[in-house]
This record gives sequence, C-alpha cells and structure tokens, in this order.
Amino acid sequence: MKLPNFADLVLFETDDYLVVNKPPFLATLDERVGGAPNLLRMARQHHDDIQAAHRLDRDTSGALAFAKHPEAYRHLAMQFESREVKKQYHAVVWGTPQLEHQLVDRHIETTTRGKARLAYKGKEAETYFTTVDAYARHALVLAEPVTGRMHQIRLHLQYLQAPIVGDGMYGGEDFFLSSLKKKFNLKEGETEQPFIKRFALHALRLQFAGLGGEEITVEAPYPKDFRVLVDVLAQNR
Repeated sequence: MKLPNFADLVLFETDDYLVVNKPPFLATLDERVGGAPNLLRMARQHHDDIQAAHRLDRDTSGALAFAKHPEAYRHLAMQFESREVKKQYHAVVWGTPQLEHQLVDRHIETTTRGKARLAYKGKEAETYFTTVDAYARHALVLAEPVTGRMHQIRLHLQYLQAPIVGDGMYGGEDFFLSSLKKKFNLKEGETEQPFIKRFALHALRLQFAGLGGEEITVEAPYPKDFRVLVDVLAQNR
C-alpha cells in the first residue's frame, strides 16, 4: 500500500486539534503484530506530542481527531467519556431497511480474538440508525453511535439484519458487480474481485467542543471506493 502524504489528509487544524480523513486499510495506532505504518506514527513526524483522541477500525475511513498537546487531549477525552462528541457514519448495508432514527440498545462484550458480540452481560451500547437512501438490494444508512464500543455499528447493523457490505466477520457478504450487470464478462482464468475490498463504513462527521468552548464540526468526503460503490448502486435501483 502506497502511503498518502499526511498533509493531504488534514481536514481541519488549530493549535489544539487536528482532524484527518483517514484512508481505509491504515490503522489508527500500532497494531499488535509487526511495525505496519499507522496514522499516529505519521502524525508524530509533524507534531511531537500529538495523540489520537479515539480510533477507527483499520478498514473504516473518515474523520479522525488528534489532540496536539495534553490539555487538548484531556479536554476531548472527557467529551468522549461523557458522550458529548457527536459522531455520524455512513454504511452501505445488505437489504433495504426503512429506519427512522431507530435506536438499537444492545450490550456488547469483546471476545479474545479481536472480535465482539452482543451479550446480556456486556457493556451498554446504543446506536441510532436512519435510512438515507434505498437501492434494489442495498441501502445507505446513517449511524449515530452514542457509546463507543468495539465494532458497535457493525454488530448493531447485524442485529437489524442489515449487515454491512463486505463485513464477513458480522454477516455482511461481499458485493460483486456481476450481480447487477447481466453482460458482465471476465477474461478466461480470471476470478471476479469484490467491488469494494473492505467493509463499507465511513466516519462522515465529527462534532466536539474546542478548548474555548467553540463548536467544531468536521465532515470527511467519501474515499473513492465508497463513493463509486454508492454511485453504482444508485444507478442500478
């Protein structure tokens, strides 16, 4: 994977905070194995004391906030803890659910293998879901998590029987262009690849308060793979 230029990812920057549009396939922090590149390491080449204020899964793209100094980090961490940060995600899901600010309130616990599950004795987890657009066999859904549990949006969409496209871990099959196009032909010996090579989840918008109490709202444009997926589905309703 060719690493992007960190400066090109920056959506918003002050003396206290920096918000980037995280590309898919790049971890937020050091992963358990090996020294694969990650966004925090890239950020620290520009700002020594910077810390990630939260994290996104490796496959998830979108708005990710960093704090440039300890006071800013504490200020934002407290907002995450008290659930004052507003987060909005877009997901492309299987099925055409009609959701209107529907709350899923199902506890989540992590398991030992980097996976999570719904569990009565797990930690409280709440997400609101609204259908933005519906296609032939898929939908674009807005997810607004209140809590920040591991894999929360993915698990809650699986619970709604609308798993995210490409999310094999939680019941979301890959999407293939041949399922839409009758005249789709492969060259001999070729195997069709999934249209999007990750689960289709994007952190669209982040809203929090700056150190002076001012409201900071940052929106992250779709990366190319997500944008093209939405366009193709919209053209084939």
